[in-house]
Amino acid sequence: MGARRKGRILAFQSLFSFELCETAKQSQINEILDFPWMDARGMSKFNQESIDFGRLIARGTIENLSEVDRNITPQLEHWDFSRLNKVDQAILRISVYSLLFQKDIPASVTIDEAVDISKDFGTDESYRFINGVLDGIRKNLER
Repeated sequence: MGARRKGRILAFQSLFSFELCETAKQSQINEILDFPWMDARGMSKFNQESIDFGRLIARGTIENLSEVDRNITPQLEHWDFSRLNKVDQAILRISVYSLLFQKDIPASVTIDEAVDISKDFGTDESYRFINGVLDGIRKNLER
């Protein structure tokens, strides 16, 4: 597994943690970005490039959360944003951040990575849902 994939997984886990900790929100971003759920042994599996990339995506997503969510919501046909499962929500958020702000990464790479992460961490149907939402956002951004 490449350094960027590992970084995306750390970013996804950070966003998941951020969402679950209602009291955390903006005041504790730095604490969340220290990956407190990982012990030393777990962190040893990640090189510095992965850690830095994960922090970049997680921080950027959190700092731009309103804009990220504004791009997701129109793609949720007949579904309320608050009803998304938290795993899918975190994967979508980091991916939409990448689509919006990391123009040096091809959209197809971002979407493929999101689909693969959702296969590992989401439900059996997550990958299809995430692929559809992200593809719709990609098409909107290309217009």
